Amino acid sequence: MDITSSTSPAVSATSTEGATAPLTLALIVASDREGRFAPVIADWFRSRLAEREDFAVTVVDLAEIDLPTGLSHHPSPAVRAELAKVSPVLAAADAFVVLTPEYNHSFPASLKNLIDRHFTEWQAKPVGFVSYGGISGGLRAVEQLRQVFAEMHAVTVRDTVSFHSAWGLFDEEGRHKDPDGAEGAAKVLLDQLAWWALALKEAKSARPYAA
Repeated sequence: MDITSSTSPAVSATSTEGATAPLTLALIVASDREGRFAPVIADWFRSRLAEREDFAVTVVDLAEIDLPTGLSHHPSPAVRAELAKVSPVLAAADAFVVLTPEYNHSFPASLKNLIDRHFTEWQAKPVGFVSYGGISGGLRAVEQLRQVFAEMHAVTVRDTVSFHSAWGLFDEEGRHKDPDGAEGAAKVLLDQLAWWALALKEAKSARPYAA
């Protein structure tokens, strides 16, 4: 698993005024497909996060987590070892960004597996989405994920970052060819995510969430 803290001198004045420490953000890279495009978009999004001081980032790459699809209340030692790589990261997070492709009008099985293996880790926390795909830009996957995360008592952020026909948008060095729109969308997403993360964190410090 790639563990990265992201800080820099620049921060949005509307993001976390009054905050004394960065919010802990788990960036979940959902694709585990061979030859996936996800690392290109993940690197681009991490460059956006690197310009902010309001988030400390940990990357959870599901291609590096070997979780079987068979669920059990008594997982084997091997499964517990894999969960130990990711469950504490999810539990410690104040907020999540899910970076997902769209597979057949939905999201990857690896992501559903991760979600279903956890519950309290998601509760009363905000979730933002970065999606990519063909003409839909992965938005059909995002709409389904909103329903799933609602069941987990998470709060999904309204605005997203989506890449339509993503493979043609980046050059060979992984740089976005026309970044203004995507960078603006990323700022809106992260500003909203920071607001919700701080608001929910403060609320939970005052009283436990009633699930």
